[in-house]
Amino acid sequence: SDLENLAEQFHFQKPCNWLFPNGHISVPIAPGWSGRAWWNIKMSDLASDWSTLAPPEMNVAVDKVFKMISSMKIDWKDLIIGGFSQGAMLATEVFLKAPATSAGLICLSGTLLNKIQWAEFISNRKGSTIFMSHGEVDQVLPHKGSIQLQKFFEEHGVKTQFVSFRGAHEIPTQVIQKMNSYISERL
Repeated sequence: SDLENLAEQFHFQKPCNWLFPNGHISVPIAPGWSGRAWWNIKMSDLASDWSTLAPPEMNVAVDKVFKMISSMKIDWKDLIIGGFSQGAMLATEVFLKAPATSAGLICLSGTLLNKIQWAEFISNRKGSTIFMSHGEVDQVLPHKGSIQLQKFFEEHGVKTQFVSFRGAHEIPTQVIQKMNSYISERL
């Protein structure tokens, strides 16, 4: 529910339904505060290059998303998948592994993961256009991970609309404005 208020920032000519699934794992953020995650991760154990990382719980999270989408009987061509941080990584994996190409992918503060496996699926998405953003001084996920992801997509024929901004691990107004255009083009 931490991104749910994003829907209020958008106004489209056509109807649009929003769904903000919570990560299925509760994680402590600060005393008395918890957040949601899709997999457990210990940041201090990670190398600066995440492109070979394959989170062990990723398959469980992908299965949960596929079951959710299947239960709602949504046609993939009418679906824009998106996420922030871990959610962006999960959304990218779902986008690549989906049985059909979705209307779009929104990858906010994501990174390139599991490059070898993702390369096996990306040819199915050639010609797609995705939206990406990342803060240049992000201390949670390095900006260079999104640059690697953008390069990965572009090298495989997936176009990117990339918004790099002077900021941290966040979704600023300029990203919302550009995302509004991206979504409008796909509705």
